[in-house]
Amino acid sequence: MEITITINGSDHASDVEPRTLLVDHIRRTVGLTGTHVGCDTTSCGACTVLMDGKPVKACTVLAAQADGTEVTTVEGLKTADGLHPIQSAFTDDHGLQCGFCTPGMMLVGASLIAENADPSDDEVRWAISGNLCRCTGYINIVKAIQTAAARVAESSNGS
Repeated sequence: MEITITINGSDHASDVEPRTLLVDHIRRTVGLTGTHVGCDTTSCGACTVLMDGKPVKACTVLAAQADGTEVTTVEGLKTADGLHPIQSAFTDDHGLQCGFCTPGMMLVGASLIAENADPSDDEVRWAISGNLCRCTGYINIVKAIQTAAARVAESSNGS
């Protein structure tokens, strides 16, 4: 079946099998490998992308279901001006170790701070509760998301 998905601002028209998962389409057809395949059961969140601005686990979304939507992967967070605040905050606050869960965590964090300019620890932990990190205790991930929120708020205030 023919689908068109806007991924990171570019339209991608493809002929896909109806059973093709969005994560496989993004990785194999489009060639964006920042979206990881972890568990195939929505348990780990490594495949998280933003679909029309909302986090979804691409391992259980069919590519056909994404037809006509706007999808953002971790590669799409970066702008012409540089890294998204969530990307730089994860680096600055050591919010990553092996990096496998990082793209999904960043996308969930970016979605959260787009809706909540000053998330509490509990709000961040709730937002990332569907994403597993096997390397950290989440402390620096929470800190990085809050740092990014502060940076976004500061830049929107013109400071």
